[in-house]
Amino acid sequence: MTRTALVTGAARGIGLATTKLFLEEGWQVAMIDRDAPALSEAAAPLEGVLPVVCDVSVPEQVAAMIPEVVAFGGIHALVNNAGVADFGPIEETSFERWRTVMATNLDGPFLVTQAATPALKEAKGAIVNIASISGLRASTLRVAYGTSKAAVIQLTLQQAAELGEYGIRANCVAPGPVRTKLAMAVHSQAIIDAYHDAIPLNRYGSEREIAEAIVFLCSDRASYITGQVLAADGGFEATGIGLPALRET
Repeated sequence: MTRTALVTGAARGIGLATTKLFLEEGWQVAMIDRDAPALSEAAAPLEGVLPVVCDVSVPEQVAAMIPEVVAFGGIHALVNNAGVADFGPIEETSFERWRTVMATNLDGPFLVTQAATPALKEAKGAIVNIASISGLRASTLRVAYGTSKAAVIQLTLQQAAELGEYGIRANCVAPGPVRTKLAMAVHSQAIIDAYHDAIPLNRYGSEREIAEAIVFLCSDRASYITGQVLAADGGFEATGIGLPALRET
């Protein structure tokens, strides 16, 4: 039996890398994204995928998307990856900006998981929510983003506690700095150097490395793992206290 993974935010970045790794592992993938042109371009060269345009923050669109995915092959794994980032000082973060971040980053995983739960019960499937190291350790300019990701971590624990009796596992991956095209475009050399100093592995992660953690948690190899937060961050969380300069001694 070919298993089906539903991956949100699948048109680029970690979502696309995860899609490709699932395909390599013999799964088929429902690729969900609200950016129709990017989704079409990403899905075109891939076999075994179902691209569905859907904004996960809109309940009506989620309700219409889930039956289409179930008809494609059920839902054996759900990866809630879709997210938006908005960085700025607290005083300059309007409520509109706050709600935009929360709508996709928190409402989205709630809505999609809720709608997919009947199919996940049938499959005794797995949920992996994508949070961020910003949900585990505070940083400047991330009042909305960091708070949304911390909430995703708690949502994961709630899902694990409530859905475990149905054989559904729920875990969370919290990526650290990842070398995406967007990150490299907006991170100055000073920021890149600072991350190099603060991360024990002295480098950014790759999209593929985050995908490896996600697909593992969806697999039978993680059959007794639920309610966990895996920081795929090169050790960044471990250095959350103390100054990086102190490690040089």
